[in-house]
This record gives sequence, structure tokens and C-alpha cells, in this order.
Amino acid sequence: MGLFRRGAKAATPEPEPEAPQRQASPAPAQGPFDRSDVDKPGPRVDLGAIWLPVLPGLELRMEIEKKTQKVTGVTAALGGSSLQLQAFAAPKSSGIWDEIRAEIADSVARQGGSVDDVPGVFGRELLVHMPATAPDGSPRTRPARFIGVDGPRWFVRGVLAGKAALDKEAARPLESVFANVVVVRDESPRPPRDLLTLTLPRQKSAAAESTTTAEGGAAARPQATDFNPLRRGPEITQIG
Repeated sequence: MGLFRRGAKAATPEPEPEAPQRQASPAPAQGPFDRSDVDKPGPRVDLGAIWLPVLPGLELRMEIEKKTQKVTGVTAALGGSSLQLQAFAAPKSSGIWDEIRAEIADSVARQGGSVDDVPGVFGRELLVHMPATAPDGSPRTRPARFIGVDGPRWFVRGVLAGKAALDKEAARPLESVFANVVVVRDESPRPPRDLLTLTLPRQKSAAAESTTTAEGGAAARPQATDFNPLRRGPEITQIG
């Protein structure tokens, strides 16, 4: 570094050429999002507590409890993979995903399955292998990925099944769906773990086990893993 005395006439040093700077492109925001984060649903299906993004070919299946006729969850299927979604009330001061992961792991172990708590796209997640039976009667395992995100006074849980449980490429479209979900938490007082109210898509019939596609046509019933430790106690059942 050169030193200059006051009043001294010195040649102005030539500026050194600056190294080219690579401007990092801002990373897109990743959800799931709270209703306060977005202005309008955009390219999403309004299902009440969940605004679900749609993709070409995405099939939606609403899970309806026959006794109460309440919608308890939604499953999105695409290319041999499925993503089951449910949203729940959560405490204002803390999240519940850590507790839920522990409960799922305990349930899986008691049913003879294996579970790994691993880092994932949305934070800690569970990779589960549940015992199952092949069509020919031989024993097999069925994998599933349990993902969850704690939001402001809500918790949203997803279960990736089919190809997306183990294949990263197959999982990306459904991970994108999960990342762009909007959770609409009403202002009603709710106990933690209370299932947030889902509704059928507008202009659809309220028949139980309703199945629709993003284009409005009929869809095949996807296979998924239904697990709800939040209201009925830890359990895992298979759909399909």
C-alpha cells in the first residue's frame, strides 16, 4: 500500500482490473407457506386448509371418513408415486415434528418395520420400510418417506410412497408440490394436533373416496401409506 504526504504530487496509480464477480441468483423461497405469505391461490387447488399446487397429469384423491363424511387427507399421485398430505394445528410457541417423528419411529418398530431418521430436502425426515406381502404371497417391504414442516400455529405432514420413496428423480415433482403447498390456518382455537379442515374441490361431488385429476377426469386409485398419529394414536395402514 503506497503512503502519500499532504501536498506531495504523486502519480495516480492505475486501478487494478477487478476480477469478474459471479452474481449468485437468489434461491427461490421454499415452503410449505402460510396463507399470509401469498396473495392468492394461483395455480393451486383450494382444498380448505390446504391449497395444493397442480401439475400436468397430477391425480388427486380425497380421503373421506365414512362415519363422519369429513375429508381427512388428500393424496396426489403422479407417474407411479404418491404424496399424501394432512395439516394440523400446532402450538404457537413450538413445533411438533420432532415429537411426531419419534412416534412414527416407535410405531414402525412395534409393527416390525425399520426406520431411519435422515436429513432431507425439508429438514429431518424418516425413511421407513414396512413389512408387506407381495401378490404371490411372498414377504416384501414397502418403503415410504415421512416429511414434515412446522409453520405458524400449524404442522403439515407428507408421505411419499411408490417410486418417490427411494428414487430421487421420481420424488422431485412431488417434492415441488409439497414445497409450494399453502396452509390456511383458521383463527378458531384448536388443540395441538387437531386436524385442520379440508374440503372437496369446488364443483366436485361429496361422495366418499372421491377421486379427481388436475384436469377433472377420473383417476386410478393410487397406493399410499396412511399414517395419522395425531388423533387416533400411532398406526400405519395401506391404501390400495
